[in-house]
Amino acid sequence: MGAGERDLRRLLAGMRPELNPGRYVFATVDGGVPAGVTPVVTVAEAEGLTVVARLEEADAAGLAYDYVAAWITLRVRSALEAVGLTAAVAGELAAAGLSCNVVAGFHHDHLFVPYERADEAVALLAELSRRSA
Repeated sequence: MGAGERDLRRLLAGMRPELNPGRYVFATVDGGVPAGVTPVVTVAEAEGLTVVARLEEADAAGLAYDYVAAWITLRVRSALEAVGLTAAVAGELAAAGLSCNVVAGFHHDHLFVPYERADEAVALLAELSRRSA
């Protein structure tokens, strides 16, 4: 399978941010994931299981949430031990006043940003990538 990229400049230059379709929410559940909800992310915390799922699925299951996000995948294959990618991406978005919740998968990094500013976030990340090439 091979290791992912570790060099920050190459990571940024090749990140190819891709906006996934749909709206996503963060919700906490007790006793497992409700029927009809297929989370894209789960995090086990002492307070409960956090699920990130499609807004429509959360609504159908009656889950409470207050943040509606867009999901951006950085298509570059980053190594889990790579240093600086999260900081660079979050810093770029923070400079524009955009919140960014980052989740690292085995192959890619995933960003959840305010839904209404998704296109702006993708444009900012694409520009960061161009500047890093």
